[in-house]
Amino acid sequence: MTDRRGASGGLRGDLKQRVKTGRGRTLSQKRWLERQLNDPYVARAKREGYRSRAAFKLIEIDERFNLLKPGQKIVDLGAAPGGWSQVAAKKIGAEGKIVGIDLLEIEPMTGVEFITLDFLDPTAPGILTELLGGPADFVMSDMAANTTGHKKTDHLRIIGLAEVAAEFAREILAPGGSYLAKVFQGGTEGDLLNDLKRDFATVRHVKPNASRADSSELYVLATGFRGRGAEPAALDE
Repeated sequence: MTDRRGASGGLRGDLKQRVKTGRGRTLSQKRWLERQLNDPYVARAKREGYRSRAAFKLIEIDERFNLLKPGQKIVDLGAAPGGWSQVAAKKIGAEGKIVGIDLLEIEPMTGVEFITLDFLDPTAPGILTELLGGPADFVMSDMAANTTGHKKTDHLRIIGLAEVAAEFAREILAPGGSYLAKVFQGGTEGDLLNDLKRDFATVRHVKPNASRADSSELYVLATGFRGRGAEPAALDE
């Protein structure tokens, strides 16, 4: 329901959505739903036709670092529901190619080819490279492991996911390519950065404004892929 009255009983301009705790709905579910209803990026995604609020994270990161260019070949790991692929498709145009991969089936999208497959499957790198028509220019991942509510455990899970995604990226990236992945702050993300520094010219942390302020979410951006075993890169915090 919508709370329309302030302390004086008058209408307020900054209305907040409030959700009653219905039968069978837990307090955490109620809080999540209230957060969704009050999230300006959720509302904006609906207005602008994006499949998820995450689209604005990639838009902001791209505005800062100019990652998406016409004609690129891009892999979207854990692509469902397709918000990042939507953003990329608009930027790279018809001459580019995007392949999104996920365990879940994804609703078709113009300009993007989705496949239902585990990216850890040994056949995945070859399949994606063939579908792209060559090595990728950009591998992006907004994947997150299922959370447990235990911060350290959740941190280790998503770091592990980012590490295997980075290994996948090394297998299919073209020289000069880029890798972007979600992580959580928690103390071990530095190990991932140091690992990436060996093979990429520049490695940095990024926290877009569309990431919720109370979230430990960050993104690791590695650009200028130089192949395995190159001299360590600079870390740009």
